[in-house]
Amino acid sequence: MTPSRDILRVNVLIDIAPEALATIVENAKRLAGHDEQGIYRVDTADKVGEMISRFLQAKDFVSWVKDIDNYSD
Repeated sequence: MTPSRDILRVNVLIDIAPEALATIVENAKRLAGHDEQGIYRVDTADKVGEMISRFLQAKDFVSWVKDIDNYSD
C-alpha cells in the first residue's frame, strides 16, 4: 500500500485471531514463492499491516470511529 498525504502510519498492538495471522503468512509466502534455496523473500509482518490497513479502508473505519457508541465494550 502506498502511503498518501491523507494517511498516517502508526505502530500499534492489536489482538488478532491466530487463524487470521497464519492465513496471511501462508498466503504471502505462496504469492512470493521461494528462491532456489527454499527461502521466502517476503516480509510477512509488513503484509499483516497491509492487510489490516486495506480492511480498515474498505470498511470505512473513519465513519466507525466517529460513532461514540463504538468506544464502549
